[in-house]
Amino acid sequence: MKKISILAVTVLMFLMQSCTQNKNEKKSEKVKNEDTIEHYTFELSDKVTRQKVTFKNRFGITVSGDLYLPKDNNKSKKYAALVLSGPFGAVKEQSSGLYAHEMAKRGFVALAFDPSFTGESGGEVRNVASPDIFTEDFSAAVDYLGLQNYVDRNKIGALAICGLSGMAITAAASDTRIKGVVTVSMYDMSRSISKSYKDSYTNEQRHKVVDYLSQQRWIDTEKGTNALGYHEVPFDQKGNIIKGTKLLPDTLPENPNPVLADFYSYYKTKRGYHPRSINSNSAWTATTPISFFNFPMHANIELLSPRPIMLIAGEKAHSRYYSEDVFKIATEPKELVIVPNATHCDLYDKVDMIPFDKLETFFKNNLK
Repeated sequence: MKKISILAVTVLMFLMQSCTQNKNEKKSEKVKNEDTIEHYTFELSDKVTRQKVTFKNRFGITVSGDLYLPKDNNKSKKYAALVLSGPFGAVKEQSSGLYAHEMAKRGFVALAFDPSFTGESGGEVRNVASPDIFTEDFSAAVDYLGLQNYVDRNKIGALAICGLSGMAITAAASDTRIKGVVTVSMYDMSRSISKSYKDSYTNEQRHKVVDYLSQQRWIDTEKGTNALGYHEVPFDQKGNIIKGTKLLPDTLPENPNPVLADFYSYYKTKRGYHPRSINSNSAWTATTPISFFNFPMHANIELLSPRPIMLIAGEKAHSRYYSEDVFKIATEPKELVIVPNATHCDLYDKVDMIPFDKLETFFKNNLK
């Protein structure tokens, strides 16, 4: 398994399904109808208010967010605030919204947003990921919060989940307005996409991926469309690139890989499903990996110091090594929190496992 990427395993399991085309078409119709439904994967507490907001990043793209505030907020007071996003391929109505909601219950102003090109945010090409623009989205969210007269500009932090964690760290390293950053179930998407799970791509495979992406540009240009594909390009057992248009299968196969089962249990069930979520229903554009080969995350992490970072990961998470590796290279002050018995996706929404008390303490101690 060390030689096969996690996404490759996911795709191979997908190929083993016996779903009919008719069944898939019915699923697509259902998703299309649900797109117009206001749906959150968690209930709004009577201690919190939520309002939709929009703001523009420096590329002129309109970013959509949900602003969470304590119900008893006094807007003549200055509050500490947080910007939140993630996981990669998720929307603000899922995990990031839940975190924002919980932090608002603890007295913070919290803004969960959809990265550009996804969810309700703007961007002409849909389902495309850009490490540069996603990083910018965090700073644009800080711009917005800093214009609110009830937010203390000197008390703004960033909190990111899974694949948006690298962007949050990168944003914080180059934006001193972010006074502290926390990551949860971190994925370093540039490392994951350009080197695969646990850096398992061989040099030959990396060359194959780059050539595949290069040739795909001709295909997209000729057709005038953007084909869908996997952001971490998988290989079959014969060394051939596997192509597909969905990140997760509609039906979980028997005896699934544990990582597939973990993601499926969140994105494809009532627990975390959302019609606008790429992970629930679709895939990224096939050429999305190009920019991640060219844009390493947190390359200037030393510039974060003396501002603090806390990395939270599940004890049983397949992604745990990302947090541990970043912790090694991060400068003080830093903290690594390993949550006992938690998998990667447990920390998306299982509030009894997520260390919210540590999050509250971290931001209250450092946003000052």
